[in-house]
Amino acid sequence: MNLKDWLKKKGNYKDHLYALIVAGGGGTRLWPKSRNSAPKQFLKLFKGQTLMQITAYRFRKILPWEKIYTVTVSEDYKKEILKEVPEILPQNIIVEPLRKNTAPAHGIGAAFINKKDKDSVILNESADHLVEPESSYFKTLNAAADAAYKGDWIITVGIKPTYPGVGYGHIKKAENHGVFEGETIYKFGEFIEKPSLELAEKFNATGQYFWNANQYVWRADTYLKALRCHEPVVGGVIDKVYKAIGTKDEKKVISEEYKKIPEKTKDGKPMSIDYAVSEKAKNILLIVAGYKWTDIGDWKEVWENLPKDKNNNVIIDGDVPGGRVINIDTSETLIHLDGRLIAMVDVDDIAIVDTKDVLLVCKKSRAQSVKKIVEQLKEEKRLELL
Repeated sequence: MNLKDWLKKKGNYKDHLYALIVAGGGGTRLWPKSRNSAPKQFLKLFKGQTLMQITAYRFRKILPWEKIYTVTVSEDYKKEILKEVPEILPQNIIVEPLRKNTAPAHGIGAAFINKKDKDSVILNESADHLVEPESSYFKTLNAAADAAYKGDWIITVGIKPTYPGVGYGHIKKAENHGVFEGETIYKFGEFIEKPSLELAEKFNATGQYFWNANQYVWRADTYLKALRCHEPVVGGVIDKVYKAIGTKDEKKVISEEYKKIPEKTKDGKPMSIDYAVSEKAKNILLIVAGYKWTDIGDWKEVWENLPKDKNNNVIIDGDVPGGRVINIDTSETLIHLDGRLIAMVDVDDIAIVDTKDVLLVCKKSRAQSVKKIVEQLKEEKRLELL
């Protein structure tokens, strides 16, 4: 059967379109507000909404709730998701028994969706990304979904770099693959995960490299095949989970099989989708984002995505009412209140995050280093602060 006849038989990609929201991260760089009990995707930092709510209701604009799935890492997180987004079907929230990084998370999500629809195409998204305008976001994803449905492709969204992003994977654009839904999709040149500063600067100068936004689009069966090929232990675990879905042994099998997933890839790297699949796969295509994308990875990113006063300050009300700011000659600053007075005189470009048991003060430009505090507290076994 040729492609034209196959497509006629199978219908349009939109008939098989699903979303998978990965919502299991810890968000350590948004400490001390982000904790194990309340990670960043569940914090009301953006106009009274959580990132989980923003992401779920964004997808609802193009998909019915029965086609929106979420992967998370605990029953408590599942309860929180249902509290924040009660429209999500409980059976569409997949709980991993262990936090095993993003490659297995996408794998178990693909297994559940493929069990429901053998021709499913998945829009994969993290719960902590902001995009605008949404119309361009949907246009980009629909084009990627059209291409993915018609072939065995892993399609990644590329973001035009705005600075040397050493924290992002970089994908090089090659020749045109084709035009889908009016958008050009490119062949894959190479994938470099988190390059050095020197390399990132060189990449940006060429104009041919784009940040990997971890916004992937693929057929569910394509990703499951990629796992079997590039990380066969993980692929084997997910295959056993797939067979158990919908049976009385589903939870037992998931619990037992997840213990077999290694912490590292075959070449000793973290078991993220980038290292486990993207660096190794040859069937990758790139579509360049036509929208603004932000990974809310630290307090500087929070500041950049919220309304500011005349001095470019951002003030966020915390959970405890009654907080107040006295601000004298201060600019470019983020202040998170938690019920008490914060007074500042002649300081700039800092983040102040007040909580009931911790006060964080850091330069916004060093906000990524907050993770080092969390690492130190882990070493000290200060679990009550994590």
